[in-house]
Amino acid sequence: MAKINGNEIRPGTVIEHQGGLWVAVKTNTVKPGKGGAYNQVELKNLVNGTKLNERFRSDEKVDETRLDLKDFSFLYQQGDQLVFMDTESYEQLELAKDFVGDRAAFLQDGMMVTVRLYGEKPIGVALPDQVTLAITEADPVVKGQTAASSYKPAVLENGIRILVPPFISTGERVIVDTNELTYIRRAD
Repeated sequence: MAKINGNEIRPGTVIEHQGGLWVAVKTNTVKPGKGGAYNQVELKNLVNGTKLNERFRSDEKVDETRLDLKDFSFLYQQGDQLVFMDTESYEQLELAKDFVGDRAAFLQDGMMVTVRLYGEKPIGVALPDQVTLAITEADPVVKGQTAASSYKPAVLENGIRILVPPFISTGERVIVDTNELTYIRRAD
């Protein structure tokens, strides 16, 4: 672990703090009129997701942690377990569906994901930012509804509900943002 100064913490930096692993979500350098400058940092716990706001002075030392990123291929779901395969060693890794969260609905056979490891322990799974899915249900277009932002509800093949433009109909394939759960564009 490398020691860094408190003012070197940037969004995305992973540190060990108060006995846990935290990632910096937001940082703000504050220079008050009286006293020394400090870095106001919003931290998110990588294990349980709790948030914390901390002040780090420039002379404070914190332990920066490096996480290993490994590529895994999603194989299948077995009950409440998701099975992934390491693309280098072909070892299998089983993770609870709750560990991936709501985004587990976007997993498709053979999909490449990145698993964040601390030592040998997985602490996070990053899915691709965009996936292509078919629309299984879409409301019909209402004539005369020509407002600039008139989106309608639709259901994807994985059961997730999103808003799509009025010209999208059942059976079409669309590209969806897995982080924001939003429609991006029609698939080619």
